[in-house]
Amino acid sequence: MSSENGQQRAGGSDAGPPEQLALLRDAVRKAKAPRAKPRTWRGASLAKELPVARVVVNKGVLHLDRYFDYAVPEELDAVARPGVRVRVRFGAGGRSVREGRREGGGLIDGFLVERVAESDYSGPLAALAQVVSPEPVLSPELLGLARAVADRYAGSLADVLQLAVPPRHARAEAAEWGAPPAPPPAPEPGSWRRYGRGADFLRSLASGGVPRAVWTALPGPQWAQEIARAVQATLASGRGALVVVPAGRAVARVDTALRELIGEGRHAVLTADAGQERRYREWLAVRRGAVRAVVGTRAAMFAPVRNLGLVVVWDDGDAGHSDDHAPFPHVREVLELRATREKCGFLLGSWSCTVEAAQLVESGWAAPLVADREQVRATAPLVRTVGDGDLARDEAARAARLPTLAWEVAREGLRHGPVLVQVPRRGYVPRMACAQCRAPARCRHCAGPLAGQEAGELRCAWCGREESAWHCPECGGFRLRAQIVGARRTAEELGRAFPAVPVRTSGREQVLDTVPGTPALVVSTPGAEPVAEGGYAAALLLDGWAMLGRPDLRAGEDALRRWIGAGALVRPQSVGGTVVIVAEPTLRPVQALVRWDPVGHAVRELAERAELGFPPVSRMAAVSGPAEAVADFLAGARLPPAAEVLGPVPMPVTEAGRPRRVGGPPPGERWERALVRVPPGSGAALATALKTALATRTARAAGGDAVRIRIDPPDIG
Repeated sequence: MSSENGQQRAGGSDAGPPEQLALLRDAVRKAKAPRAKPRTWRGASLAKELPVARVVVNKGVLHLDRYFDYAVPEELDAVARPGVRVRVRFGAGGRSVREGRREGGGLIDGFLVERVAESDYSGPLAALAQVVSPEPVLSPELLGLARAVADRYAGSLADVLQLAVPPRHARAEAAEWGAPPAPPPAPEPGSWRRYGRGADFLRSLASGGVPRAVWTALPGPQWAQEIARAVQATLASGRGALVVVPAGRAVARVDTALRELIGEGRHAVLTADAGQERRYREWLAVRRGAVRAVVGTRAAMFAPVRNLGLVVVWDDGDAGHSDDHAPFPHVREVLELRATREKCGFLLGSWSCTVEAAQLVESGWAAPLVADREQVRATAPLVRTVGDGDLARDEAARAARLPTLAWEVAREGLRHGPVLVQVPRRGYVPRMACAQCRAPARCRHCAGPLAGQEAGELRCAWCGREESAWHCPECGGFRLRAQIVGARRTAEELGRAFPAVPVRTSGREQVLDTVPGTPALVVSTPGAEPVAEGGYAAALLLDGWAMLGRPDLRAGEDALRRWIGAGALVRPQSVGGTVVIVAEPTLRPVQALVRWDPVGHAVRELAERAELGFPPVSRMAAVSGPAEAVADFLAGARLPPAAEVLGPVPMPVTEAGRPRRVGGPPPGERWERALVRVPPGSGAALATALKTALATRTARAAGGDAVRIRIDPPDIG
């Protein structure tokens, strides 16, 4: 077993029993030198009361996902309190026992969960080696949430705690924090009046209520100010609020809105890239109750806000809300758990609407918070379409990939301000579709997407079955298409088309936050669109098929979310704002964009997935690894009776020197992936079965090749 021997300053071992947390912080601040180094405490007497400490050790393997008992030396009695960081010796077994106490093993970090009078373990106990800090960072509420998340995603408690509790920084612990500021006054509804029940939502928060809402925000920049008003209403009731957004640019906008509305010092900002000391200092301010409002990226979803009254998720369809580390929790699911466990309000907001958000409304768990159609028409831009037939007849489009309509709209928009041009990222690989009606080609057995192979045959990307006689169930056609449109030279082509206009780019190499309101062409990849001062005069959404044709269940939903996100930055139709979408006009996502109706699209998509047994109506897990390991794992797993195994099918091989895709195999290795699908109500049983099987596998002396489990993977093909 490995050990983690990071150097950390020990907590005081000679301090008297403190009565208040302030005395503990004072002891840490006044310590000039490290205390005694980690030791076995051979011959030391044990604590008189509650001499056994239960510890969760920092070992993420599933068969060790439990508490371990350690003896508490008398010298550590005062500082060995529930919630503190400790170091223990782990992995020695029962071979080295002296004076009735186990010794040896490597040092490993952990958290002290509780103190008890007796241990359930009948053998000799090792003693706590060190209390790293007397700061109790793991509260019972945070421990319970972490345990629930670990069970939900078939993961270990230690892995979740690594995501939930930031690394320690001694200087941050020594900082002084005053009392929390007095609650601000309840805000005026402001722009919330544009929504049918918006003012009622704020009043409920200000009066101590716990409303749950799925909020479809109107186009424009007011969303950050509206979130800030919801936070102020919650603070006015004497409770705390937590806001999680997908990226740092959105954090900056909400941060600015909160400063303008409630002033300085009333909220903390938690992001993973803030630096260890700053992040830990802000986190401690929240834990100690010095501030009661938090805004941050997914690193903030576990923030220990006291007396939590509201959790907010903005743009839950963004991939940034899904954690890349085991057990891969999603912000929306974690905050749903928090809203249920801590009985607080819940606000899920976006310009668009995910299928999961529609399911929350349909189930009655949350209420819709939307504007009427007149308000939508007053704030949304005009959306115009260019189809494949128009492109075929358009000489300008064939020459420069810019249809005549798009060229005219761009020329007119540049007279009044900047024009946004959205192009797909490189690497979008489309799935197969009917060449006649563009309906996605799906497997007749499991309804998974069909993919073309090198030999020319069709195979399902889920279950691996070959399809030799495909025909379209919508129109009866027999021809398939797969179109890949390059976007590498879009900026150069536009520069030649508009030689007197500056061209700015925003994408992977450089993401712009804002651009001036002067005429310019702004070429951006989806999600990297900068905000224009006063809004864009027009937007061109190019190569729609490259986004709609991605081999993923969420291709249409995600394409609509990207398009609406870009269109929301354009000026209203009343002042000339226009969006041109280059995609087949009859497709459902394109029609939803034209009507600016993301909720209707999500509701129809949810009904279709329910009929076909797709997530989120069903629950699904991905099991990946070397072929023999996956087969052996599935053969030994006791899956729920209603479970259906799809596959396994080969996964794309990661080339050496290329970035590894999240969940993908190591470079050069050939892995396979199987999907396990269960009906509604069996998700917890599936997670338990997979976790038990993986724990059994890793506990064996010869566990074999690694198998990776991901519950509700964001991309299933």
